[in-house]
Amino acid sequence: MVVRESAPAATTAPDALRDAAARPQGEVLERVGSGPEGLSSSEAAARLATVGPNAIRGHRARPWRVLGRQLKSPILLLLLVTAIVSAFVGDAANSVIIFVILVVSVGLGFVNEFRAERAADALHDRVRYNAVVTRDGARRSVDVVDLVPGDVVALAVGSVVPADIRLLVADDLLCDESIVTGESLPVAKSPQPTPAGAALGDLSSCVLMGTVVQSGGGTGVVVATGPNTEFGRIAVGLGTQQPQTEFQRGLGRFSLLLLEVALVLTTVIFVANLLLQRPLIESLLFSLAIAVGITPQLLPAVVSTSLATGSRALAKRRVLVKRLVCIEDLGDLDMLVTDKTGTLTEGRISFTSGIAVDGVSTSGDVVELGLLATETDYSVAGPSTVGLNALDTSLWESDVAGGFDPAGHRKLATLPFDHERRMTSVLITGADGRTRLVSKGAPEDLMRRCVAIPPAAQSVLDTQYEAGARVVAVAVRDAVPGSRLTPDDEHGLTLVGLLVFVDRPKADASASLERLAELGIAVKIATGDNAKVAEKVCADLGMTSGGTLVGDDIDRLNDDELADAAKQATIFARVSPEQKARIITQLRQKGRAVGFLGDGVNDALALHRADIGISVESAADVAKDAADVLLLDKDLSVLADGVMEGRRIFANTIKYVLMGTSSNFGNMFSASIASIVLPFLPMLPGQILLNNLLYDTGQLAIPTDRVDREQLQAPAHWDIAYIRRFMLLFGPISSLFDFATFALMIFVFSAAPAEFRTGWFIESIATQTLIIFAIRTRRVPFFRSRPSLALVLASLSVVAVGAWLPFSPLAGVLGFAPIPLPFLLAVVGMIVAYLVLVEFAKAWFFARAAQRPPSAALRRRGYQHRVGRRAARFTAKSPQAAG
Repeated sequence: MVVRESAPAATTAPDALRDAAARPQGEVLERVGSGPEGLSSSEAAARLATVGPNAIRGHRARPWRVLGRQLKSPILLLLLVTAIVSAFVGDAANSVIIFVILVVSVGLGFVNEFRAERAADALHDRVRYNAVVTRDGARRSVDVVDLVPGDVVALAVGSVVPADIRLLVADDLLCDESIVTGESLPVAKSPQPTPAGAALGDLSSCVLMGTVVQSGGGTGVVVATGPNTEFGRIAVGLGTQQPQTEFQRGLGRFSLLLLEVALVLTTVIFVANLLLQRPLIESLLFSLAIAVGITPQLLPAVVSTSLATGSRALAKRRVLVKRLVCIEDLGDLDMLVTDKTGTLTEGRISFTSGIAVDGVSTSGDVVELGLLATETDYSVAGPSTVGLNALDTSLWESDVAGGFDPAGHRKLATLPFDHERRMTSVLITGADGRTRLVSKGAPEDLMRRCVAIPPAAQSVLDTQYEAGARVVAVAVRDAVPGSRLTPDDEHGLTLVGLLVFVDRPKADASASLERLAELGIAVKIATGDNAKVAEKVCADLGMTSGGTLVGDDIDRLNDDELADAAKQATIFARVSPEQKARIITQLRQKGRAVGFLGDGVNDALALHRADIGISVESAADVAKDAADVLLLDKDLSVLADGVMEGRRIFANTIKYVLMGTSSNFGNMFSASIASIVLPFLPMLPGQILLNNLLYDTGQLAIPTDRVDREQLQAPAHWDIAYIRRFMLLFGPISSLFDFATFALMIFVFSAAPAEFRTGWFIESIATQTLIIFAIRTRRVPFFRSRPSLALVLASLSVVAVGAWLPFSPLAGVLGFAPIPLPFLLAVVGMIVAYLVLVEFAKAWFFARAAQRPPSAALRRRGYQHRVGRRAARFTAKSPQAAG
């Protein structure tokens, strides 16, 4: 064995890939300082230190980007400009107040959003992708960020190509290169050099980073990594904006609603004040302050804080979200389609026995043929199981494999497994010189290619299926030695026997299914296994089955028929990747929020189609890439934790939204009317902004709040009609008490302008802030639903500061004046009366809401936002090339 220690590192010039594509394999290996045996560990480490990690950093948390988003608000920019103009016309005090408030507001938003982005980056860094390489002469699995030019990499079905690679060996290799070249059809690959100057899409002797192995397999040598790859150069030059989720679109619709209200209200107020011959700057400042007062400025910060808090809570429960906004989508689930292995079963597949059915062979013969028909090199001592599927790994690691000596058997060709054929074939020559084609795969598919099936075979197979076993059939035929195999060669086979495996149901799976049912989530099973096996597992777990659909049944149904059948069925058996994706699509057409949990190559398409794709850390690369959420433990109870966290975050976000559309709207509407009726402004622009800042600051504690259990039992969705109805009830109630307070101050206490503003400022800050305790629950607050300590302290602190300011040394600067004790007590009485009335109104509103059918918007779904999701995500931070 030759291991290169001190050869030069690979060239990383932009034309490295095209140059390698045009040269013979041996010359490419020499130029990159490697060989068929790959690199040594020490050489790989030295090169990694020189060329850097195989990573594309398309997006990391950048302070100036977050700050830029804070400053994009047109209202904030207008206020800043107006504050500057105000300073020039001599109103310096108000200008300074507004400027300080803006800085504090922007600062709060910046800190919370930056912390959220840092949390997202930390989650990304915990997601790992591995590649199978040859180092020190042996196959091993390494993190893709540690790949270097010169590494020899093995490629298998479902692999996401981790670097730009020149092929050394290719077995019927087809790659999906659409993410790089735009070519929709899979491209055939061969080790033969391509002509010099060939276009990127014509480099058939190379595979490109980010593309997916659709079928076949092979090995190749890395010629470029990270930003030096073709994909890396494309990614660096592209924007990294992610498609919006349903949650983000809901926020957008809500913001549009508030913008419409703010535009109408501020325009009317500005024009009215000008007609009343108020000063221009004062009128402009007041109108803009009203706009800011209506708009919940810190909503992005509250959402970001909620999501970041949720992501940390989920990480502790061993759930990783690849985008923070996907947490809410996780809580949106009301249907889960999952594979069987590892979720309902233990996921530890054990080989139990080989059963001969041809009347000639022994069980040992069946096991031997099964071992020969694996995609590993058994010509060396101790064949490696790295990169093998779970069934083959279990077979090689079983006790019976210990007595198998592959010496004398020579593998001439391999036809790797794919999900259309569902079988693997090898061409081997034994010690006796006899050449045979050995095929191993799903019994139903393999037996269709057999010409000789023993009469007892089907009975034995049915018995194993009814016992819940996983079964692989083995068949052979004599063959003529050749250099390669094709699917056309898989015919005329003789069934020899069956390999039996067992994967027992999880002890806690039944409890996990019950927990998901309590959360209102229907669970369906999609598996490549036989229907009887899936039905046996479900029966053992106590699942009530609504019926079974098998792949052949699905192909016979049109979309409408499949949508109805899939709605009723619980088990989908012997389904192909395309059939899984079609099932998911039709279930979503029925208005369900559908999640799909899968970890195999054949699950990637369904993961893309689902509302939320869920995979596991040990999944195939293409499955992890397609998923939105990764479970560090393949456990449905862990998923239930994630769903509850998503619902908790959404519930807390809605609390802030409902506050903003009730008390905010009511107070600003009151201020608008009062500015027209009164001979003076009811509150100065700086006071309005200060009120808004104090109020919003207190609400940053909402993400810590408890959520009532009934709010977690079913998914909730954005419903703008519901929010509008809430605003139109509770907004006027807030205004009603504002007008009552106005009348009290003017007609009872004959308040001067400064006293009027002081009294209303205290009443406004108290009602706006304390209403959270009513809105946060449908129950009686404090007695039947306790808020979090952080929310209580934050809210009471804001009210205390608001009440203290008019009596503080800052009172004169802020335009406040001390008010008499009777006046203050009257204001407190109005606050208490307001909170009591809100409780009665809340009970009436929610009773009416329970009788109202869900709005169309509540259930309207689509998956357009998934289009291009993989490309956008890969560009933002390549999971195959980022650490």
